[in-house]
Amino acid sequence: MRFQGSEQYVATPELRLAVNAALTLQRPLLVKGEPGTGKTMLAEEVAKSLGMPLLQWHIKSTTKAQQGLYEYDAVSRLRDSQLGDERVRDIHHYIVKGVLWQAFTAEQPVALLIDEIDKADIEFPNDLLREIDRMEFHVYETRETVRARHRPLVFITSNNEKELPDAFLRRCFFHYISFPEPATMRAIVDVHFPGLKHELLAAALDNFYRIRNLPGLKKKPSTSELLDWLKLLLAEDIPLEALHSSDERVSVPPLVGALLKNEQDLALFHKLVAMQRQHR
Repeated sequence: MRFQGSEQYVATPELRLAVNAALTLQRPLLVKGEPGTGKTMLAEEVAKSLGMPLLQWHIKSTTKAQQGLYEYDAVSRLRDSQLGDERVRDIHHYIVKGVLWQAFTAEQPVALLIDEIDKADIEFPNDLLREIDRMEFHVYETRETVRARHRPLVFITSNNEKELPDAFLRRCFFHYISFPEPATMRAIVDVHFPGLKHELLAAALDNFYRIRNLPGLKKKPSTSELLDWLKLLLAEDIPLEALHSSDERVSVPPLVGALLKNEQDLALFHKLVAMQRQHR
């Protein structure tokens, strides 16, 4: 199996190479990059392209590695025992299979997305080392070992909020999704808005990159925010003239709230525009 890209996802040659390297090495693909650069969508599109079911595990700050394997519902078993339910005789009724268990026992090879692994505590990646490496784990309550029928294609995404352990990194193939250059961004926009007028796209991208390159921004606008902004511009039928500055200076574009998402950045942007107008 090889990933050649898809109609719905613009993958650079380097990204396609990384996916295929992970397939060849049979190692998890660790994908880092700014929020909104398509890390989660990559797993979805690769799975679709290769005809593999996709299982998703979205990590939160409270997520524990054990939840990906299984959980023993002792509370339900105690309640059923008090009610005299015959189910209590079989502990299997109270074992809740996690996403990794489902991936390991699937009838066909699947893709598994472990999304935003850096949200969990620092021990989370270490707690999964053995299971991801050996493709098996032990269920202590039932005294059975669950082994993978087929090795899943594992995608792990990170927003770089915290460092991952070296032992975990050693078991992954790594790729950083760089922020798209204007040419790549045009291709991405064309996928989502085919037939968008060239003049409107050029003006929108010019505004977008000017804003993104402003020094001091707390959160730079991402690809997903650009797509949201374009959707609004089209929905509101914003004229092309509204996106053009009378000179090469930065101006406030319409619906800028789709691009700048906190008051500090918005205040900084308006202050910069005001300062430039004073120096004309």
